[in-house]
Amino acid sequence: MSADTVISLNLATTREVWGFAEAVDGCLRAGITAISPWRDQIAAIGLDEAARIVRDNKLQVTGVCRGGMFPAETAEGRQQAIDDNHRAIDEAAALNADCLVLVVGGLPESSKDIAGARQMVTDGIAAMLPHAKASGVKIAIEPLHPMYAADRACVNTIDQALDICEALGETVGVAIDVYHVWWDPYLARAIARAGRMKRIFAHHICDWLVPTTDMLLDRGMMGDGVIDLKAIRAMIEAAGFHGPQEVEIFSRDNWWKRPGDEVLAVIKERVASVC
Repeated sequence: MSADTVISLNLATTREVWGFAEAVDGCLRAGITAISPWRDQIAAIGLDEAARIVRDNKLQVTGVCRGGMFPAETAEGRQQAIDDNHRAIDEAAALNADCLVLVVGGLPESSKDIAGARQMVTDGIAAMLPHAKASGVKIAIEPLHPMYAADRACVNTIDQALDICEALGETVGVAIDVYHVWWDPYLARAIARAGRMKRIFAHHICDWLVPTTDMLLDRGMMGDGVIDLKAIRAMIEAAGFHGPQEVEIFSRDNWWKRPGDEVLAVIKERVASVC
């Protein structure tokens, strides 16, 4: 890890104990000045107040989570998703976020057409791009582990995301979350490709536990699992991205039950020693 690498707290990591304002206060106590909030957390405090807190504390917002969820059975459903993504762009712009992170969506209800779902994703992003460009907001596609292909994200590798980026232009890049991509045998090649394209907009970290007891809500603290975090960070830095490592841990039975200050203390220690 390079000396200037900093930590960003994805506010999902402390969502059960802290709201937006409390999480910011905890981060400042810990010397962390970058955050990535979720839209429900922004809504709970109000966009104007969230923007004020960010502005007054000179915080970097490494991303807003999340837009996406494009595939739908009907044209009306697909348009509703695009409209919601326009609102997400407005929220990201108000917070001066580095990017809006997309979880693109899975198969529409009873469909078995994953290729069709992926086309809906490309079409949906294309439809939101004019508003994103006008608002100065970058769009970061987050490939999710294949176990989520049916219900959360039919884009499952960095290469799949980069193919969409190539089709749509420079406003669209990738958020590389180690939890979702560590297993990919072509990971090094894909990260290098993203670097050549200058499309790495965010880097999310946590760990993959063995065993994993819940595919959504049992992520590990860095160092508690099997992901080679140092190796992946080295690939990402070699590809030209030196931005914050954004800690995003969904942990219903462990870290979500601990005091936020304790969680942040462990995060700082693990980023220094493991990442």
